[in-house]
Amino acid sequence: MANTYRFGPHIIPASQIFFRSKYSLGLVNLKPILPGHVLVISRRSVPRFLDLNADEVSDMFQSAQRIGKVIEKEYNSTSLTIACQDGPHAGQSVPHVHVHIIPRRLGDFGNNDDIYDEIARNTKEYLTKDSDSVDIVGIGAALAAPPEKKGVDFDERKPRSEQDMAQEATRLAELLDQHQLS
Repeated sequence: MANTYRFGPHIIPASQIFFRSKYSLGLVNLKPILPGHVLVISRRSVPRFLDLNADEVSDMFQSAQRIGKVIEKEYNSTSLTIACQDGPHAGQSVPHVHVHIIPRRLGDFGNNDDIYDEIARNTKEYLTKDSDSVDIVGIGAALAAPPEKKGVDFDERKPRSEQDMAQEATRLAELLDQHQLS
């Protein structure tokens, strides 16, 4: 088993991986939008969903389904947001295919679609602060200006510690193992 994995340009310690399949990995999120927000990434580092072959697509979404069942139960939610932004003009922040799995419950956002704004706000490091445009992320007119010009506090969600992330990954791995046995 590898000690680290790649998620686009990022190095992910094995301690943050809670799920492994032939073609996909499940990892905890550095700055979750809601508790339980995790990612499913392709093992092969390709930027676009369209770059995956049929086996990888099938594995990624079967993995998302399996993980989603556990996440929904563990975080006492009633629904899931499963989102894949395919390409920079769709809001993809890391050039590596990934799916967000976010446990949801009634009233967690006043307007249900506000969660997509939160996903976009999760991409602070990809916004160009020197210009009035977005670097590699085309997340629309609402985020086209640099954050300091709009009064948006992109530091609301502080990054979690490696220890917190490792603990969550361990717990989720155990739950997935238990779910498979039942």
